[in-house]
Order: sequence, then structure tokens, then C-alpha cells
Amino acid sequence: MPGVLSEAFTSWPIYTSSKGEDAPPEELIQYKKDIVALYGEEAIRASWLKVCKELEILTDEISDRGTSIIPEVSYEEMLELSEEKKAELQKRGCFVVRGVVSEELATKWYKDVKKYYEDNKPKVTGWPVATPFVLSLYWSPTQLSARSHPHQLRIQRELNSWWHDSPTSPTTSPDPLSYADAVRIRPPKIPFPGLGPHIDAGSLCRWVDPAYRGVYSEIFAGNPEKHDCYDMEKRKDAKQSIFGQSYNSSVLRAFQGWTALTGAGKSEGSLVLYPDVKTSIAYILLRPFFKPPTSIKEADIMDASKWTFDISDPWFPGTFRNDSQYASPSSHPHLRMTECMVNIPKMNPGDTVWWHCDMLHAVEVEHFGDFDASVAYIAATPTTELNKSYMREQVKAFLDGGKVPKDFEKDAGPQRDERAFVGWVGEEAVLSGDEGKRAAGLVGL
Repeated sequence: MPGVLSEAFTSWPIYTSSKGEDAPPEELIQYKKDIVALYGEEAIRASWLKVCKELEILTDEISDRGTSIIPEVSYEEMLELSEEKKAELQKRGCFVVRGVVSEELATKWYKDVKKYYEDNKPKVTGWPVATPFVLSLYWSPTQLSARSHPHQLRIQRELNSWWHDSPTSPTTSPDPLSYADAVRIRPPKIPFPGLGPHIDAGSLCRWVDPAYRGVYSEIFAGNPEKHDCYDMEKRKDAKQSIFGQSYNSSVLRAFQGWTALTGAGKSEGSLVLYPDVKTSIAYILLRPFFKPPTSIKEADIMDASKWTFDISDPWFPGTFRNDSQYASPSSHPHLRMTECMVNIPKMNPGDTVWWHCDMLHAVEVEHFGDFDASVAYIAATPTTELNKSYMREQVKAFLDGGKVPKDFEKDAGPQRDERAFVGWVGEEAVLSGDEGKRAAGLVGL
């Protein structure tokens, strides 16, 4: 089966009821009761059975096709998608866009950011602490240019436009905002189990925040097939950071993204995706309401009808309020994760990969290649009121000496001044003229 990643799963955490959110049990139970009071046990049961049935079909397809299930398009094709092709990409929720920038430019960016890091290494923290390669750099010339390159902005605007706001009173725009994130320079031959299967944009808040919970109303109401993954009218007010998450963005990223600065393929520290968004997020949201059968037989565990509706248990599997939403084969068995978490296609410098903000993803434990695997974390971030509010703080940090953006203060410390770094050029690195400046928040906010 081409999707198998069984060795990686021996390194990633397993989530059980003994390893859960550290909060008063009655508080967690009440969150479940609140949802049942809104939608009813019968509706939640109906959704559970529908979703698990759909997963039987879906997981067979994913495990059979493996990496080939992830669509690939060129930059030029992405700007002239047929409605049929767009629907395919939207349904899958992840895809590779080739040649967004040239290999030559991407390679130059990589060399420049590596030198920037080496020249300022004593001042740069990162993750993991012992051998950092997710680097707490946000304002290097490479990052500022990569975020604001005209091809990047066009792709981001296209992806943001897939989301739809109220037709009568829209308060959002597909115009992209350049959310400042880190850069990765991962050396070969050093294993890293720290980024197992997870979904960003918060965890417990999906069940707790009324606006966020409302995004998934059709799932809880017994109609998972009607869930719209691109409903901006509901999503724009969802509060992703009500619990003060450490490693999640405060902004809505319509699609998360990697821009490849070097090549990387399977077993070279690359990305792993669960290549479905609609059914998998429905399953993760419904899972806390059901208890597995006492039988340890696989056939019984995989039979959704044998699971018991139970809201007396405070456990939310893989959920920790100040972190991402996690999943594992034991806590979420119907996802068949060991077979259905699949490698993305081999990336070349200048390629990008995009995945929906509700998509389960991970990073390979091993990097058996011979060279650095480097990416810039660049997302498609639409213009919303909440996003603009964050961007005002971000641009203030940038102009105030290249300070660390608010979402990353816990990683690097709010007082670090990147303006004092060797190689700092500041606003000069922003491309695309006024459009790039607007995206960066330097004008128009």
C-alpha cells in the first residue's frame, strides 16, 4: 500500500484517555453537553454513522493511490483553472503548485537566508532547542521577498477567493495579507519526531467558541455531507486563540503553505498529509462523543455502529487547549492513518504546496537525504477584520526594529530586535510595489 508510514507512527505520540487535556473534568463534560443541547444526540449519532461509512470508501481510495492522490498543477494552470479542476482541488483540500518562482530565484533565497542565519546564529533561537532548524526568523530579506513576490500574491488571492462571504454584506476580501511566519533549514541525518499528525488553528476552541463551533454546525446537526469547508461567513469570526495557543496562528489562514527553497522528496524531512478535508475534520469533531466497544477485535473497533454515544467521559482525544489538534491511530482508528497519511510529491526549489486550514498534516521524522531541506512558511491569508487587527500589531513589530510578531513571542521573546542583525534591509526587501506593501500591512490597514 503506497500510503503506509508505519515506522513514523512508532515515533509519534499515541493519544489515550490517560493523556488528555488537563482541565477540570466537569468543565470538559459541560462543553460536550452544550453541543448536545444545541443539536441533539440523534443528530450527532446520525453524523457519526454517515462519516464513518464515508471513511470506509475514502480510506480505501487514499491507501490505494498514495502520493498520486495529491493534485499537481503549474503556476500558469493555477491562474486559469477550469471549474471542474477547481472543484477537484477544493474537494481534496491540498495540492502542489509547480514553478511559482524559478529554481534560480528560490535557490538564491535559500543561500541568502542560510547566510543570514549563520551571520546571526548566536541571536537566533529555534525548534527543536538542541538542534534548531525551524528558525525564529521573520524579517530576513528572503522571507520578506518570498511573501511579497507577485506570483505568490496571485496564488494567494486565487486561494482566498475560493472562500465565500455573505453575498449581501461581505466584510472580507480575497486580497492577501502577508502573515509573518518562520523559515526552516533542516539538515540531513537528524531525526525529528516533534511534528506528528495535527491540525493547526487551535484545538479545544473548535468545540468551545460559539462562532468556531458554528463553522461545523451541519456536522453536529446530522448533515455532514452539507458541511461547507469554504464558508467565510461563518469562519471569519471564529476565535482560534481563546486559550492562548503557543504554536498556532491567531489569523485565519485559508490555506497553509510551504514554499520550497531547496528540493526535498520522500524520506527527506518532507510533508505528510491526510488528503481529505471535509470527512476527516467531521470525524475528529464527532470522535469525543463516542466510546469504542470493549472488544479489541479490529472488525469490532472499525464498526461504527458498535461505538457508544457517551458524554460522561471528559476526554477529547488528541486535544490540548493551548496546542494544535492531534490525532493518532489508536485515538482516531477510522482514519486509518498509517495507510492514509501520505507523502507529498517531490518538491523542487520554487514549488509550493498548499493545504486547507482544517487538514491533518505532519512532518517526516527522518531526513535521509544529503542536503538541507529548506522551506519558507507562507500561507494564503485573506483580509478579514480579525486578520487585519493582528496585522496591525505585526506591522508595528516590524517597524519597531524588526521585533518578533505576536504569535511567536513565546518562541523568540518579544524584545529581540532583528533590525540589529547582519544583513537586515527591512522594507527594501518587500516586492510587488504598493501591492506587496498592502499585503505586508505597510499601507492600507
